[in-house]
Amino acid sequence: MVNKQSIPYQETGYFSKIICDYLDRKPPTTSLYDNFPDIEGFKKQIALRSAWEPNLDRDNLVLALNNQYTNIAISEATQINLELLAQKNTFTITTGHQLNLFTGSLYFLYKIVSVINLCKKLKLEYPDQNFVPIYWMATEDHDFEEIQYFNFKDEKIKWRKDSKGAVGRLDTNGLEIVLQEFSKKIGSSKRANELIQLFKKAYIEHDNLTDATRFLANALFATEGLVIVDGDDTLLKKAFIPYIKEDLLKQTCFSEVNKTIKNFDVKYKVQVNPREINLFYLGKNLRERIVFEEGVFRVNNTEISFSEKGILEELEKHPERFSPNVLMRPLYQEVILPNLCYIGGGGEIAYWLQLKQFFTSVEVPFPILLLRNSVLLATKKQLLKAEKLNISVKDLFLNQQDLVNKKVKELSNLNLELTAQKEMLHNMFSELEELSNKTDKSFLGAVKAQERKQVKGLENLEKRLLKAQKRKLRDKIERIKGIQDQLFPQQSLQERNTNFSEFYLEYGSELIPALLHNLDPLEPNFTILSFLD
Repeated sequence: MVNKQSIPYQETGYFSKIICDYLDRKPPTTSLYDNFPDIEGFKKQIALRSAWEPNLDRDNLVLALNNQYTNIAISEATQINLELLAQKNTFTITTGHQLNLFTGSLYFLYKIVSVINLCKKLKLEYPDQNFVPIYWMATEDHDFEEIQYFNFKDEKIKWRKDSKGAVGRLDTNGLEIVLQEFSKKIGSSKRANELIQLFKKAYIEHDNLTDATRFLANALFATEGLVIVDGDDTLLKKAFIPYIKEDLLKQTCFSEVNKTIKNFDVKYKVQVNPREINLFYLGKNLRERIVFEEGVFRVNNTEISFSEKGILEELEKHPERFSPNVLMRPLYQEVILPNLCYIGGGGEIAYWLQLKQFFTSVEVPFPILLLRNSVLLATKKQLLKAEKLNISVKDLFLNQQDLVNKKVKELSNLNLELTAQKEMLHNMFSELEELSNKTDKSFLGAVKAQERKQVKGLENLEKRLLKAQKRKLRDKIERIKGIQDQLFPQQSLQERNTNFSEFYLEYGSELIPALLHNLDPLEPNFTILSFLD
C-alpha cells in the first residue's frame, strides 16, 4: 500500500521562473504556446492536429516502426498500438530521453509513466479517439559522458569505453564488466537476481545500445502498450527532408528562435541558443555540425564539404546522414508523429517554449507542453522520522542551511531574530535624519553610515546567537540533516540521482504499478509516495 502527499511545483524551489510562470499561465509565457495542458486544451489540440492530417505519412511511420520491432518480442498491447497508428483518429503522446545506462536516474520512469497515464486519461475523455504512448530514444545524441553510468547507493557504476558519433550505434562491448561490478554490489536476493537478469538480457544479449535500450524499456512497460521510436531511421528521415532542406538553405530555425529569445523577459534564462544550421552530419563514429562557410557546406572537424547542389543531392540519397540538433529534433518528432503533447522535465519544457514561432513559420502544429510527473519516493520509516522532527513535506525541499536555521529557531525558547530591535533603530535614525534636515544636512551622510553600522552589528549578533543555539541542538540538527540527505542525495532531487534498482530491491514488481496507479499527469504537483510496511 502506498501513501500519497503532494506539494505544488512552484513551492519546491526546484523549478525555474519560466516553468513556474508557465504553470500559472502568466504572461509573457502565454504567448509561447497554443494550447495549455488541460482537458479543454487537448480538445483544441486534437482539432489542430486533425486539420494537419493530410501532411502526415502514417503508412511510412507504421512501416518504419514495424521494421524497428522486427527482432523483439512485444506485448499484444504494443502490437495493437502499432496498428492503431495507421488510423486517422489515433494520436500520440510523446516523451524523449537519452540512452542512459540501465535507465540512469528515476525520472526516466516518471517520464514514461506520465505519457502512459495521460493516454489513459484522454481515452476516457475522448473515447472516439485513440492515444498511443511514445518513448522517443535519443539514439543520435553524442554526449556519451552523460549516459555511461548510473548511481547505485551513492556509488557510480560506469561503462568505461571510448565513444565517437551517435551513442545509439555504440556496440555493447565492455558492459559485461559493468554487469560484474553491479552484481557484486547488489547482493543475491531474488529481486537482485531479477535485476541482474534484466541487465544481462538488455545489454549483454544485444549488439548495440539502441537495441539494448529498446529491450529494457519494452521489458519494463510492454504491458502498457508503450511504443518506442528510434529517430535514426532512413524511412523516417525521408519524411523530414523538406524541413532539413529549409534549415540548410533558409536557416529558418535560427532566425525565428532568435526572434523569440530576443523578446524573452530578462527574468527568463535562454535555455538553448540556435545556430545558423541546426543539423549534424552523421556517419560511422561521426556526428559533427554542418556549417556554411564561404559558400560551401562543411562538416565541422572533418575534410567533408559540399556545394549547395552537392549537399542537396546527399540529402536526397542519404537522409539518414542528417541529424537534427536539440532545436530541430522537436520539429522532426512532430512532423512524423500524429502528436498532441510532449512531456518533459523543466529544462526540456523551457527550450520547447522557445520554438512556437519557428513551428508557426514552417506551418507545423505546435504541441501541448506538459511538465512530467516528479516524485520523491520515501519509506514509512523516513516520513515518521521527519514527522517526529516536526519537518513538513514543504520543509524537506528547503536548502539544507535554510532548513536547519528554520528548525533551530522553532526549537529554541529564545527569540533569535532581533527584528524589533532593528525596527527601533530604524525609527531612531529616522528621527535623527529629520533633525539633520532641519539643522545641518551635511550630517545626513554620517547619520546613514551610523545606521548601517548599528544594523550590521545587530545582524552579526543574530548570527552569533543562532550559531550558539546550533551548538546546543547539535544532535537534533544532525538528525534533521540526516533525514534530508537520505531523501535528497547530494542535496538535489532524488529523481535526478537514484537508479530505480535501489527501489526495485525493496518493492520489486510493485514499483512501476504503484507509480502508474498514483501519478496524475495533469496534476501540477510534486508527488511524495511512501510505501507502507
